[in-house]
Amino acid sequence: MMKITLLVFFVISFVLLLFLSRWATNPLLSITTHNLTPECTETTATEVVARDLYDPNISHVLFGIAGSTKTWASRKHYTKLWWKPNVTRGFVWLDEKPNKEWPKDSPPYRVSEDTGRFNYSSRTSNRIARIFLESYRLELKNVRWFVMGDDDTVFFNENLVTVLASGNSESVEQNMIHTYGLGFGGAGFAISYPLVMQLVKILDGCIDRYSYMHGSDEKIGACLDEIGVPLTIELGFHQVDLRGHLYGLLAAHPITPLVSLHHLDDLMPIFPASANQIDSLEKLVGAYTLDSGRILQQTICHDPKRNWSVSVSWGYSVQIYPWLVSANVLGIAFQTFETWNKGNEHFTFNTRQVNKLNNGDGVGENYRTLSSYKRLIPESGGINCSRADFRSALALHSVSVTAPRMDPVEWSKAPRRQCCEITSPMDGADNILIQISSKRCNLLSSHKM
Repeated sequence: MMKITLLVFFVISFVLLLFLSRWATNPLLSITTHNLTPECTETTATEVVARDLYDPNISHVLFGIAGSTKTWASRKHYTKLWWKPNVTRGFVWLDEKPNKEWPKDSPPYRVSEDTGRFNYSSRTSNRIARIFLESYRLELKNVRWFVMGDDDTVFFNENLVTVLASGNSESVEQNMIHTYGLGFGGAGFAISYPLVMQLVKILDGCIDRYSYMHGSDEKIGACLDEIGVPLTIELGFHQVDLRGHLYGLLAAHPITPLVSLHHLDDLMPIFPASANQIDSLEKLVGAYTLDSGRILQQTICHDPKRNWSVSVSWGYSVQIYPWLVSANVLGIAFQTFETWNKGNEHFTFNTRQVNKLNNGDGVGENYRTLSSYKRLIPESGGINCSRADFRSALALHSVSVTAPRMDPVEWSKAPRRQCCEITSPMDGADNILIQISSKRCNLLSSHKM
């Protein structure tokens, strides 16, 4: 008999119902608080100031968003997802002054200087490359990092700060020796303040020398090479030069914080039931707000009694296999997408084949950090399997996942995937409970395979 492979997809949709009265007692939403009684006010203020001298936060980041007057109206919704007025710092850099009133909920804008004096293969790339120089000349205080992105880039700020913190050093000299670049393209890249000080001295000359280069990021990279600083690639920055559905990549995210997503206009909504991509991203950002460090982190558990393998992409999806699958296979992304130029099926990461996803209904709820994932049933009804070992999986309608909030300090350690355990009894119920543990994986469960 031809083996029928079945994959039950569960897709999450978050409804953020947080009850403030439970925050103080719920260990899953434990929040560090300061004693603000009169006798402790001075101590608390001193602690905050002291931490500000060392620990990076979002106020130390200056964003340069590359935009234009023609594209901003259709793309501003992406920036609105992550921009927080009076918290986030930066500017949208436009090619000309807008002829309409600037939206109040948009970041402030600046008009780029004229670049007509430069040689070019792309005048736009010259303008965008100079955003670093023009941002530096603003002489804003307490800037440690300059971060570049496009007007269709979505940043996840808390995770961005976590990644940038790993690039901090105890001295400027040490930072000048080590690397600064963190990812290229519209996915975003970051350059530290000391390096920008060096970059602006040669940038205009670089733009002329590398006029044959098309991309602004390519020109910046060439300039940094002249200074002698190599590029460090962070896997949490996603350029996403892909078409189709991003499900496979998001369901098997690398063990690293999610920092950015780009080029989402050219992809199907990441949640199939969503009306559009912005609606999908609002759901993802809602989950991210609950536990920024854990968003999209893959957790794997095996249940020998049920003969199941389960892969959880926290805040996004759950996959259940009614047979035992090794962790190294589950960590490979399903190829639910195509290359930017169709016909070229080569990627910079491993993929595995899967039948094309159909749009279905994905509805769920989220209470505290208990997340619920409802089964995605294709509109066509899909393929039913009568095999006995598939029945218990097919009977499921939803999966609930509990997890402690992830401490950002975990990302300062060597990356290691967390594991989970199915805690529900084998009673044929249409819902199971999965508990993600912050402890190390139990090696014995792997040996049972």
